Amino acid sequence: MILERIPPRICSLFMHRAVLRQAHSSVPPQPVPPLLQTLQRYLTALEPLLPPDELQHTRKIVQKFGCPGGLGEKLQRELIKRAKHSHNWISDWWVQWAYLECRQPLAVHSNPAISLPNRDFTDWRGQLVFASKLIAGVLDFKAQVDSGKLALEYMRGQPLCMELFPQLFSSCRIPGPKHDHVVHYGRPRRGPAHITVVRNYQFFQLDVYNSDGTPLTESQIHAQLLRIRSQSWKTDKQPMGILTSEHRHTWGQAYTRLLRDKINKESVRLIEKSIFTLCLDSPVMRISDEKYSSRMAAQILHGGGTFSNSGNRWFDKTLQFVVGEDGSWGLLYEHATAEGPPISTLLDHVLEYCKKPDRVRAPLIPLPMPKKLYFYINSEIKWDLEMAKQNLDILINDLDIKCFNFQHFGKEFVKQLKLSPNSFIQVAIQLAYYRVHSEVCAACDIASLRMFRGGRTDYIRSPTNQMLSFIRAFDDDAVSREAKVQLLREAVDAYSILTEQSLMGQGIDRHLLGLKLQAIEEGLSLPRIFMDTAYGLATHWKLRTGQVTFRGIQTKAYTLSLILRTQPFWHQCWHKNYITQCKHLILLV
Repeated sequence: MILERIPPRICSLFMHRAVLRQAHSSVPPQPVPPLLQTLQRYLTALEPLLPPDELQHTRKIVQKFGCPGGLGEKLQRELIKRAKHSHNWISDWWVQWAYLECRQPLAVHSNPAISLPNRDFTDWRGQLVFASKLIAGVLDFKAQVDSGKLALEYMRGQPLCMELFPQLFSSCRIPGPKHDHVVHYGRPRRGPAHITVVRNYQFFQLDVYNSDGTPLTESQIHAQLLRIRSQSWKTDKQPMGILTSEHRHTWGQAYTRLLRDKINKESVRLIEKSIFTLCLDSPVMRISDEKYSSRMAAQILHGGGTFSNSGNRWFDKTLQFVVGEDGSWGLLYEHATAEGPPISTLLDHVLEYCKKPDRVRAPLIPLPMPKKLYFYINSEIKWDLEMAKQNLDILINDLDIKCFNFQHFGKEFVKQLKLSPNSFIQVAIQLAYYRVHSEVCAACDIASLRMFRGGRTDYIRSPTNQMLSFIRAFDDDAVSREAKVQLLREAVDAYSILTEQSLMGQGIDRHLLGLKLQAIEEGLSLPRIFMDTAYGLATHWKLRTGQVTFRGIQTKAYTLSLILRTQPFWHQCWHKNYITQCKHLILLV
């Protein structure tokens, strides 16, 4: 038989890919929610935010939009038609509108960062040893993705879409005058075979595969990193990476000028095509243990400024692993291509890999010297760099980051009360905001839509009517303790229902956005529902929250993203991320 002639390892690989393809085909398309359902839930979401007279005005606008034969029904039919003839009816629109058309800098405004627990080294020797292990771990994960051996992920017994994983590697965002675009150079076979290493503002091309296609061993990688260190003793005068932190229109113009030179174009293309970037940072100044976590998180997010490590970044790159000499490390990623859950899976794999000893003996094969990437800097580029440095320092100085560990209780205690930890925290955040500002505000959490083909995210909105009732009663001495507990349960349960709706593709925000963009695509006047002041209030997020989970981390890990993000839906806001541990909560503001 034919199968008998195929080696067992190859046969197993074919079988695994067949299973994976079958699982992919079982991921259903993302549904278009019913129009009237979305409009009613939209009005319900507005009730805690609007006074009765304004709510009544908005209700009339919404009813006219959704009436039989009205504009809403026409746009809904077009969305349903789009869903039948597209991979995902909203994801491409969402990525284009939320990320690629956004003209704000990627640094701070868009790129999320994950700051992970410090490693047990405090000098450059330990830095390079760990960086070698980290590179090997990422390449091991990439090998699983390329071969189809990456385990299929499930949520609530349902398979999840795995499409984002191959796009994490050898991809980069390219600036443009009106909107950006993303390029993917990665292919399972004959794709780029190098990573970019940055140290002291100097970029190097490091080939990470042998001539036979096998990845370099940890000892081989370590030897190459030592070579890079020997070539980068002094800090380059011009931190080219800071150009990528500029306003997207400004960077797009500088990008065009930069690529006019052949040497610059070659260097930039090698950075863009690289599998990922490794940033070897100088140590962060340690003021106190309390402030160190916040400073360390800020370093991962933006590099600390022009006099610190910001020149070691290329903010357009999808994956940038940061390793400091002081044991700090983390990941900065570009959001148009990557989402939190796939990044979490990647980091879990790397953390597990780092626990294993390096048992592979390095082959006695001479390796080529890592290639330093050079840039020709004329007067125009020098001016672009000076402006980029000023603007980045202004942005960083206007940013506050605070990490802290809530020690009184964690998710175990909340679960003992038969409450959802995530919903409990959302209620607590709104309560804290109300105590400071004497009002609730439009806030959102993120729900993953990976249960659907090509799904990205939707919002989980707060506050709810039940949440507002609890908040008003919490500091009211006239309300009994038992009544407050009951109101808390109702608030938590109401938010849990919203979470379930969003996870099942029945959230309101992506649907409303789709209706709006459908009208724009058809060249229609923007419907009144989207010009209403209530819609502006409902989509002006003053609080954005997110939770990240890692199987391999039981101590501190901080995630920073979308701080002070300004877009049509997102204006200046507080962003909070948190991790629920068994006996404590880790928060970042």
